[in-house]
Amino acid sequence: MTLEPAQLAEQGKQAFRNKQFDEAAELFRQAAEGFSLGRAGLLAAEMKNNLSVALLQAGKAQESLDAAMGTDSIFAEAKDIKSQGMALGNQAAALEALNRFDEAIAAYERSAELFAEAGEGDLRSMVMKSAAAIKLKTGKVTESAFKMMGSLDAKENPGFFERILKFFLRFIK
Repeated sequence: MTLEPAQLAEQGKQAFRNKQFDEAAELFRQAAEGFSLGRAGLLAAEMKNNLSVALLQAGKAQESLDAAMGTDSIFAEAKDIKSQGMALGNQAAALEALNRFDEAIAAYERSAELFAEAGEGDLRSMVMKSAAAIKLKTGKVTESAFKMMGSLDAKENPGFFERILKFFLRFIK
């Protein structure tokens, strides 16, 4: 029995929730192919992004990057800014895992711009924190602090720890 792409996608999500990342990746790959054949480009791009996340969790960074590449353009063409930002965030995470830090920072920063445009403060905060962590890891401490400040400013409902961190980071300025 051949499953429809939507069924494959649902099974992929279930496998992902069960931390069966290789199985999830294969199901997302099949769903993406099925959606592509049916000319459902946005759904295919979404499945490729799900595939990218599953592959990254399975420790397959290059395959993860390959899966996500180009999906941001599909979302941009459809004017789906949030999904475009998520696609760039997925690419950035894969680039980071490949130790391609400058490219990862650029992708995270572009993702943050898109999330700001889409009004997604928490997602913007998340990718800015990732960019700050890379800057810290590569010895750019001051730049990291400024990125972290921006990340905390973007957070819609900062927690207690985040408010304290923001207080102390302001002294770096």
